Amino acid sequence: MKKGLKTALLGVMLLGAAGANAQDVPFSQFYANPLYLNPAFAGSAVAPRISLTYRAQWPGLVSPYTTVSASYDQYFNDLHGGIGAIIMSDRQGDHGILSTNMLGVMYAFHFQVTRDIHISAALQTSLVQNALNWSTYLRFPGQIDPQTGYTYGIDGMQKPDKTSRISLDFNAGMLVSGNKWYGGFAVSHLTQPNQAFYSEDRVPMKITVHGGGFFNVNEEARRQSSLGLGTPIISPNIVYQYQGGLHYFNYGVYLDWVPFLVGVWFRHGTENIDAFIFQAGVQQDHFKVGYSYDVTVSKLANSTAGSHELTVGLLLPVPEQKKKVKAIRCPSF
Repeated sequence: MKKGLKTALLGVMLLGAAGANAQDVPFSQFYANPLYLNPAFAGSAVAPRISLTYRAQWPGLVSPYTTVSASYDQYFNDLHGGIGAIIMSDRQGDHGILSTNMLGVMYAFHFQVTRDIHISAALQTSLVQNALNWSTYLRFPGQIDPQTGYTYGIDGMQKPDKTSRISLDFNAGMLVSGNKWYGGFAVSHLTQPNQAFYSEDRVPMKITVHGGGFFNVNEEARRQSSLGLGTPIISPNIVYQYQGGLHYFNYGVYLDWVPFLVGVWFRHGTENIDAFIFQAGVQQDHFKVGYSYDVTVSKLANSTAGSHELTVGLLLPVPEQKKKVKAIRCPSF
């Protein structure tokens, strides 16, 4: 009975989301998925970079929200910047009732302002597909009997004319970095594409502002190679996001002690707290893997069971460069 009610309510929420202001996927390891955070990160590592992310949000529900993301980016001397591509697939609801698939490509122009300050400005174009799995997995209020639970014999909502919608989307971003600090901003959904199934309802623009720095615990000590423990580095960070009238504040700090990295974040909205995020990762030479767990502390804590996120990153050998380019320094996870 309880499971049936959860499924029914979730189906109603998903149909409502199909005609309401949708929110983007809230990844927790921001810098392990850099092109999703800000397209200006394209080419920031100089070397060819592959980033993979898997997120399972709220596994306590009948079916968790699951998201898979993969990206590739590289710096090109002849283009004076970086080229990147990202694909993402997001499934919501029982048996993936509502799914979103995205393919985006971007170009980031890099230029040097002073000896230590670099700027990257980017534009991204994306193709987005939203699909509704209209099947027996959908549940409606009229199909719930207070005594017996879910009843198949009662009709639900009318099936929309189209259960799949494809739209074009645009993002832009800028990144500024120095030797021991970095910051940037990004604007997503510049054209606010319509992704509703029943009526026109446009995805609200999302504004992201992020920044942080690096502080050596021992300034006089040099970092060792990734084969041993290096000098501990503390990196405080902040990520602010605004979308559809909602504000999200993320405050975090990393301890980078090669080859290990641990971090903790706190996320809250304008009026309520959301979650603590605990992260741990290992980076060895050009390979890294990270895990994070969101401990939900809002009113949803008893029914969601938090969120899990796993990331893998790989840096390939740097192609021969006509001009030596310095990589933009940022956290690993």
